[in-house]
Amino acid sequence: MEPSPKRPPTLDEVAARAGVSRTAASRAINNTPNVSRAKREAVARAVKELGFVPNPSARALATSRVGAVVLAVSSDEPGLFADPFFAEVTVGVSAGLEQSDFELILLLANTVRGKERLQRLLRSRRADGVMLMALRGDDPLGRLAEEADLPVVFGGLPLKGEPRWYVDVDNRGGARLAVEHLVRGGRRRIAMITGQTDTRVSVARQLGYSEGLTLAGLPTLTVEAGDFTEEGGTVAMERLLSAHPDLDAVFAASDSMAIGALRVLRQHGRRTPEDVAVVGFNDLASARYSTPPLTTVHQPVRALGQEMARMLVAAIEGQDPSPLILPTRLTVRESAPAEGASPTSASASASA
Repeated sequence: MEPSPKRPPTLDEVAARAGVSRTAASRAINNTPNVSRAKREAVARAVKELGFVPNPSARALATSRVGAVVLAVSSDEPGLFADPFFAEVTVGVSAGLEQSDFELILLLANTVRGKERLQRLLRSRRADGVMLMALRGDDPLGRLAEEADLPVVFGGLPLKGEPRWYVDVDNRGGARLAVEHLVRGGRRRIAMITGQTDTRVSVARQLGYSEGLTLAGLPTLTVEAGDFTEEGGTVAMERLLSAHPDLDAVFAASDSMAIGALRVLRQHGRRTPEDVAVVGFNDLASARYSTPPLTTVHQPVRALGQEMARMLVAAIEGQDPSPLILPTRLTVRESAPAEGASPTSASASASA
């Protein structure tokens, strides 16, 4: 009896021999982007050792595009995309995709079910790349996206590590600008309202605040944590006034928290800026219409989304774009006027 012909090796066997996922093995064999050199070399050795011959039909399927990208936000807040910051980011992402053929999929992915939806979407190859926003702590969202062996662009750095592709703003430098401006205005007891402490953006802005005080020879007064919302700023400001009734300035790590702080100061009979100057961060439309209009650190929110989209498209097309840090600048208004200016004469923008 003649021996049966030897069965050809499968892609799963190549992946097992190389010690990588089936998707990584497929992408390495088909020479698609976002596969590390180590994985490519391991797969190449396994292919040679096993005598694997790629299936032409499978190759065509693996290299095809579906024409969609995902903007996944690590939040379960239903009204998130109504938030001015994320609304601006989304507008920017759409603008960045304008010259491409990619459709945009928006996905809230902080809950277990949200992460499962993202995982199913990526495993079924219904997207060509992912943009991630608002990661907190050791959020597994980044790992889920990277395991899919798709190009991943981070909007803002995660708390730990530095991904291959990301777009961020100079949060640390912007916060330092805010404190330097308050010091030039004669303020000496400057408190801070920060965002969630398990986010890189909060850590960076608090570092900038501390640096600004150190450079001015001033001690850190106190820091109260908010959650980047107006309500969070309200609660934090109440705590600050209770602990330090003699404070003369507040730097809030978002415009929303600064607006909440302004409301509390009015309720306690504190005049802004005469008694307490206030500076925010973002420079969204709400800052222009607060009472009084808010001095704030301007960050290019729409450009952040636009550059994220452009970077992702470049990565999908096989390029290796460099990470990008966007600059910040100070916009001076009545809540913290420039040194020597009257509160009503400082509504123009000033770059620092």
